[in-house]
Amino acid sequence: MGPSASLDLSALRHNLQRVRECAPNSRIFAVIKANAYGHGMLRAAAALADADAFAVARVEEGVKLREAGFQQKLLILEGFFNQQELAAASHHQLELAIHQTEQLETLKQQPLDKPVSCWLKVDSGMHRVGFQPDQALDAWKAVSQLSSVAGEVGLMTHLANGDDLGDPTSKAQFDRFLPLAKACGTRISIGNSAGILGWPDARTDWVRPGIMLYGASPFINGTGADDGLKPVMTFQSRLIAINHYPKGSPIGYSGTWRCPEAMPVGVVAVGYGDGYPRHAPAGTPVLLNGRRVPLVGRVSMDMITVDLRNQPEAKIGDPIVLWGAGLPVEEIAGLTGTISYELFCGVTGRVEFIEREAH
Repeated sequence: MGPSASLDLSALRHNLQRVRECAPNSRIFAVIKANAYGHGMLRAAAALADADAFAVARVEEGVKLREAGFQQKLLILEGFFNQQELAAASHHQLELAIHQTEQLETLKQQPLDKPVSCWLKVDSGMHRVGFQPDQALDAWKAVSQLSSVAGEVGLMTHLANGDDLGDPTSKAQFDRFLPLAKACGTRISIGNSAGILGWPDARTDWVRPGIMLYGASPFINGTGADDGLKPVMTFQSRLIAINHYPKGSPIGYSGTWRCPEAMPVGVVAVGYGDGYPRHAPAGTPVLLNGRRVPLVGRVSMDMITVDLRNQPEAKIGDPIVLWGAGLPVEEIAGLTGTISYELFCGVTGRVEFIEREAH
């Protein structure tokens, strides 16, 4: 009776096709970092085998994919942090993002079994990692001349405010990055999910879709359905108890919610121990038998409570959808003060993951 996460693998492939439709002249790094945004990295890699390449954040993720037999081009978005990681990247033929002079120095000094392919990360306005635009050309030339580096060194950058189509920051980033790319005359990558869907200038040689592959919107106040995406994860559980309480009865820890009248209250087998957000406020919807009912009281570790006044026919064992098919994850994220990325990544190890193919 515990919660489960049903994963529609056909939706993953549909969303990859949406990337191709939006950026038909681009090659695709399918981003499967952070355990594929909570969906399972190896599972997602198998389902997304038609992508041109994969991207993850860290070398250990890349090594895990290689050891599982995946031979696709594979980009490490954070690059390497020490000699051991660089040696592993060389051995497993992982492409590396270079964003710090310390990485460049290690590449100069450390002999490698096999040269590595590299991308130079440019800080065009995100102000997180990357070479400043006025330093990037010299850094790109320096990386390109190293015997430890194979082939053409690409240029990449990341959009800071791409989720807001009315914000001028993205245009300013294009204005800083594109002249540099022209001067280098090399392959470039800009577009994340927001760039792919909303910013034509970001649809360059390579794009890096992440959240849109999993069916959620990258935009403020958007939903995946707005852009023709299908939800991959449906987080669900069941009703395990129905209780009838008189008016004024406090529900749950600290009695933060009281029954406004005599009413039935349902108990659902899910809580923050499963990844349901503890700070979800009263009124947050769940789907019971396909119809909305509101959360009441505080979320506890293993259970939530819901108002059953509009479903007096509900019975123990009835299915509950917490987000996914029929209930956009973006709506739950908005009500709980977070983003869909965090909800996906927060589903815990005790939740059963079930693969399915919808047709």
